[in-house]
Amino acid sequence: MKEIKIIKRYQNRKLYDTHESSYVTLDEIAKMIKGGEDLRVIDNKTKNDITAVTLTQLLYESERKAKTQPSVELLKEIIRHGDGSFSGYIQTKINSDIVGFDQPPVKDQESALGSRTPILNQ
Repeated sequence: MKEIKIIKRYQNRKLYDTHESSYVTLDEIAKMIKGGEDLRVIDNKTKNDITAVTLTQLLYESERKAKTQPSVELLKEIIRHGDGSFSGYIQTKINSDIVGFDQPPVKDQESALGSRTPILNQ
């Protein structure tokens, strides 16, 4: 079983890798994740797991630095659907794709039915 790396976030917003005994940046955390490491970010004072919040911040910072920004239309779409959050949008999208995956497209249904329709008058 892979060891889960613990990153502590201090009040001053610094992130401390307890395994390596050194401070890390969001970019370094991204590299860890890309490298396949499993990690948890814990608030040092409250001991709450803040991994999701930290990874959301990482995504936001990456998007801010990117040379291409998401389109305004995509951002509006995210706000309109789900609960107005990115994760809500993704969940809604995944759920609708799963439902659509279970049923073949209408065109395929018609051709499939057409090939199975018995010939009544021969």
